[in-house]
Amino acid sequence: MAVKHVALLRGINVGKAKRVAMADLRALVEGLGYTGVRTLLNSGNVVFTAPKADANAAARIEAALAKETGVSARVTVLTAQELAEVVAENTLAEVATDPTRLFATVLMDKSDRAKLEPLEKEGWAPEMLVVGRHAAYQWCPDGLLAGRLPEAVGKILGDAATTRNWSTITKLHAIAGDGS
Repeated sequence: MAVKHVALLRGINVGKAKRVAMADLRALVEGLGYTGVRTLLNSGNVVFTAPKADANAAARIEAALAKETGVSARVTVLTAQELAEVVAENTLAEVATDPTRLFATVLMDKSDRAKLEPLEKEGWAPEMLVVGRHAAYQWCPDGLLAGRLPEAVGKILGDAATTRNWSTITKLHAIAGDGS
């Protein structure tokens, strides 16, 4: 059974060093045999369909990206079902007043959530953190760059995660649909 996936490429089209045209990224992903390839925005978000759940998709996209474009980027891949879980488990969506200031930091390795759990108990006001199964949710009313919380999360995770604002996550979820 075909399975929809969502690939989040870290750092693509941020700055001048990692520029990749979305048409080129779509062609690259299609060249790996994936179908129904769509990109969102100009930032390395790709929705695609594979014949089955593909645990190697992230590594395949990373390798092809480096080989075909010379751009090195970490890739996190979720199935559409996993992305639906990311959306469903976000309890901060109830308190966030601006979806561009609510962030989901998607974990490459689900075991990294244990590293973040101690941060949940710290006082970050007005910022907030909730650690979920696939992502850490950060409410940063003053923005991602102005807060202490994103810096603390970044220090713990390094490049083992990628962050998207809630607006982007919900758009990706809409494109990915129900995963079938």
